[in-house]
Order: sequence, then C-alpha cells, then structure tokens
Amino acid sequence: MSKIGKKQINIPIGVDIKINDGLVTVKGPKGELGASFPNTLSAEIKDNILQISPSGITSKKRGDVFSFWGLTRALIQNMILGVTDGFEKGLEFQGVGYKAVVKGNDLVLELGYSHPITVTAPEGISFKVEKSSIKIIGINKDLVGRVAAHIRSKRGPEPYQGSGIRYSTEVIRRKAGKKAASTA
Repeated sequence: MSKIGKKQINIPIGVDIKINDGLVTVKGPKGELGASFPNTLSAEIKDNILQISPSGITSKKRGDVFSFWGLTRALIQNMILGVTDGFEKGLEFQGVGYKAVVKGNDLVLELGYSHPITVTAPEGISFKVEKSSIKIIGINKDLVGRVAAHIRSKRGPEPYQGSGIRYSTEVIRRKAGKKAASTA
C-alpha cells in the first residue's frame, strides 16, 4: 500500500480541477497545468477533497499500480501548489568577474569564459537577479528544477576556491589545496 497515495488532497478556494479519462487539469490564480495519470488509478472529488485510489487491481499489475499511486498523488499536489503559490529555486554564484543580467526573457551569464552564455527562459519561467543570486520562478515544479539544474551546469561549484554556481541551500565541501613540502 502507498502511504502517500492514501493521503487526501485538500483543494483550496479558487482552484478548479477537472478529471477526464486519465487527464487532470488544474486551474488557479497563477495559471493552468495538466498531466495524465494511469488508467489503473481513479480520482474522485468530494467536498473540496481529492482522493486517488487504485482501480481494477490484478495480481500481475499490483506493483505498478502501487508505485504510480503515490507518484500521481504527489504530482497533483504539486500542480495545486504551483497554481496557487508558485515555485522558486535560488542559485548563487561566486567568482571574479562573474555576473548575471536579465535581458527580456533571457538570462545572460558571464562566468569567466571568453563569451557570455545566454539561457532563454521556457514558457512559464521567469528570472530575477540580485547582486550574486539568481531566482528561477514558475508554476511547474519540474520545469523550475530542470532550468535551475541547466544554469548550474554552465559552471558547477568548485571545491578549492568556492567559485561557480550553486543552489542557495547547497553546502559545498571545501578542500585544502596543495601544501608546500616541508623542508628538513
């Protein structure tokens, strides 16, 4: 049994959920998201509470049903949170000459290379830059995380100097550099 899948999802005021043949559409104040879920699961809305449960379990598909049960519930919960509050991922950068600038819908990064790197925001994503931090903001949690990982991959954190791009909650283990050989 799925512990996460058994939990009910409370639907906040101002959020509209439609379920049609394995397709869930969530509409809220910040936008609209949709996703499909397996036909072995059924969703039911009663009194602003969404309950997901397995349907038609056979012994052959039992493991698959239970593995997707919790996943589907978590994805729908994230869609509800996204259309009401939105998601935000923070990145910090450190290094000599490193800077970031938002130009229209693009993020232009200068990370010590001979050329600037331009990252175009996908639909539904926006960037904010303050001094040495970048914030990726959107309603789709998966997309916000993927864009943050893509930006971080342009210049990953370096353990000796501490330069590079890292998540704002990430702790980089620093290494000691080479030490001078002791003379006898």
